[in-house]
Amino acid sequence: MSVFEDLFLEPLDLLTEQLDEIHLLRGYKRKTVVVPEKLCTLLVAELSNGTPAEALRAQYPSLSSQPFFACVCCNLPHETEISPYLFAYSLGFAYSPAMMKYKHVLALNPYFGDSTAAMGVFPPTGLEYIAASMKGLVGKVTLLDLRYEKAFQDPGALSAFIRREIDLVCISVRWHAQFEKILDFVSQLPDEVTTVVGGYQATLEVEHLFERCPNIHAVVRGEGEEIIKQFVTGVPFEDIRGLSYRRDGKITHNENQVLPDLTHIAYPDRSLRRHDYCWTQGGVRFSHLTFDTVLTTRGCPFKCKFCTFSLNPLGQKREYTERPVDSVIEELKTVTADVVLFSDDNMFTNPKRAEQLCDLIIENGIRKIFVVQARIDVAKHRRLLDKAQQAGFKVFLIGVESPHDRILGQLQKGITQQQIRDAFAVLTQYDFHLHGYFIYGNIGETEEEMLYIPKFAKEIGVDTISFHKLRIEKFSPLKEVVEATPGYYYERIGGPVYSDRYGLKELKRIRNRIRSEFYGVPQLLRIAKKARRIGLVDGRDAVGMLLKLPVLAYSLVKSRAQKKKKRRHTAGAHQPTREERPKVTVPDRTCADLSS
Repeated sequence: MSVFEDLFLEPLDLLTEQLDEIHLLRGYKRKTVVVPEKLCTLLVAELSNGTPAEALRAQYPSLSSQPFFACVCCNLPHETEISPYLFAYSLGFAYSPAMMKYKHVLALNPYFGDSTAAMGVFPPTGLEYIAASMKGLVGKVTLLDLRYEKAFQDPGALSAFIRREIDLVCISVRWHAQFEKILDFVSQLPDEVTTVVGGYQATLEVEHLFERCPNIHAVVRGEGEEIIKQFVTGVPFEDIRGLSYRRDGKITHNENQVLPDLTHIAYPDRSLRRHDYCWTQGGVRFSHLTFDTVLTTRGCPFKCKFCTFSLNPLGQKREYTERPVDSVIEELKTVTADVVLFSDDNMFTNPKRAEQLCDLIIENGIRKIFVVQARIDVAKHRRLLDKAQQAGFKVFLIGVESPHDRILGQLQKGITQQQIRDAFAVLTQYDFHLHGYFIYGNIGETEEEMLYIPKFAKEIGVDTISFHKLRIEKFSPLKEVVEATPGYYYERIGGPVYSDRYGLKELKRIRNRIRSEFYGVPQLLRIAKKARRIGLVDGRDAVGMLLKLPVLAYSLVKSRAQKKKKRRHTAGAHQPTREERPKVTVPDRTCADLSS
């Protein structure tokens, strides 16, 4: 018997997209497989020598059955278990349209309305990553972003389209904002068409999604690029790690998936876009600039106590991983937008790599306005900052969090007020728009300390600021701290922390004072002048904004009126006392688990 005829072949009820004639398949684990090392070596050598799949099938008839995968694993000792993934080279036939389970998939961004979250300037790249993962495995993908598809904001009209055209609906639910409204909308879509939901908020609220939306068939938990490949190619639900699904009236939650490798994820499929993404408010476009996002790393090595960026929605630790910079450059060459947000948690975690990326952007003549998230540590690297400015990095989003050393220590930020001052003394020498993030309402923080935020921001030269109440995330170590501190409460995961001294009403009053004390007329004029000087806006945009200010003002007034109306509907509800505080159920997870 030949070596290939003796090779263990595991029949599967699916085929996957073929890259050239050999495809590396990840994540299709049906059972533990034992592969002899000698067979692996011989098969890989034959393939590496350029032997076509057709020639192998002719020479070894046992390879002609379809569908199948030849299970191969290189550099493993004899009879090593391949777990949790199978690494398989496809020697089968190409994945043809006749084999496709789904002919027309709808990728749906269900957010719309006047809120900031709904009308954000950036495209739904998470859905575009999912669409790219399905490429070649389904017949067609249509992406609908309801921010720009008014005709389909009516669930009846959207349902008619789905019934007529679609056999799989993929919905992204990312934010807590509008969450119940989104569930109301989704629940009205056809239950006879397979519907799968994913996204950050969907992962946090799996059970609630199934309860509120009987038409949801499955929920993808965590990163979905690998899971969706298995879903659309017909892998049985019980074999897909990271999937929750409805069957026989019960909800089943499979074990979590292993986090996917960033280097093997396809670029977002931007060809599906039906609109440019720009600054729009109240249906009026305020700038000629278009926006996009590019991901170059995942994860963050720092351990700030308030932050869960280093975890995925399941609480799994996202190890810091990098894409090859050449891959990033190739993707940037395909991006047509004027403004690109690098959506990395911290763009400058590896300064040497960031400098290399700047060099390649300059060498390749890529001209964009780049927006990055950063820590103040970047100020230590003057040569990197010089190159970043030359490469078009113009907006830095920097987590300052607090001007007070005591609170910075409480948050485990790893910096001091003096270090913040020193860093901004360097950063303000460059043509960067500097945006600072702050947190107020911290444990033990006084009103006077909170109101020092706008003064401190002006002292260090920040151009704009945003400020948020301290919040408790699902896997945040702060949860235990708040629960152990008398007089401090939270009503739900993802909700704000408040106290006996500073309730939600008092925190709102303090927030308004922070805003008004920072964004006075002189500061607004300074922002506009600098934005014009460093090229964030040009004369055309400046004139256009002035002409459209009445529209913007009307939109803001309308939005506030709607919020007041909503508050009137909930009038009568009182803020719970400590005794009335609801018990928030969270998985049993310790701080030690989070740091491991």
